[in-house]
Amino acid sequence: MRIGVYPGTFDPITLGHMDIIRRGAKLVDRLVIGVTTNITKSPLFDDDERIEMVHSEVAGLGGDI
Repeated sequence: MRIGVYPGTFDPITLGHMDIIRRGAKLVDRLVIGVTTNITKSPLFDDDERIEMVHSEVAGLGGDI
């Protein structure tokens, strides 16, 4: 099984992020999206909000993301 990891702050998740997620998901059996915190940035959204945004955006993609 090939597993890919895509870490990022996703603050907020953009069309560019979604493009990378869609293309990456085709290359691996499972794509893990890691929502991280960058202490050098001042985020617009808190961790829970960013995780929920990512969940909402990838929900329609199906597969093991």
